[in-house]
Amino acid sequence: MTRTGIGIDSHRFAPGRRLVLGGVEIPYELGLAGHSDADVLAHAITDALLGAAGLGDIGQHFPDTDDAWRDADSMELLRDVVARVREAGFAVEHVDATVMLERPKLAPHREEIHASLAAVLGSVNVKATTGEGIGFVGRGEGAAALAVATIARR
Repeated sequence: MTRTGIGIDSHRFAPGRRLVLGGVEIPYELGLAGHSDADVLAHAITDALLGAAGLGDIGQHFPDTDDAWRDADSMELLRDVVARVREAGFAVEHVDATVMLERPKLAPHREEIHASLAAVLGSVNVKATTGEGIGFVGRGEGAAALAVATIARR
């Protein structure tokens, strides 16, 4: 049995925060605002995996109302969810994800982001796109990510 899940996340930019994508800190004058480290890429992948396994969503497992998750490392949350997916009897087959942000450019960081995610997920593909000047992403107000996860019964 093969199952698929979709995850979407977005966060606005804020001063005084780090910009973390796929567990990699990207040099930039702004970071993403959020209860955790606001890693939109890790969050979208986490939700895609939870959805594929029928295990709810990221907010159910790591609510922003719980101080235990304040400034949490989103890659640790992703590792936890991969373990939950395995406990539910599934293996992660592949994750495909797209980060949407106008700047900074991710091409110089793509290999490091891929390696960070592959260490947790195995097979993963990461892409990046801009908003072409349209919407909150295009205006440089924040970033978003979309992920599709495929899992299979072990």
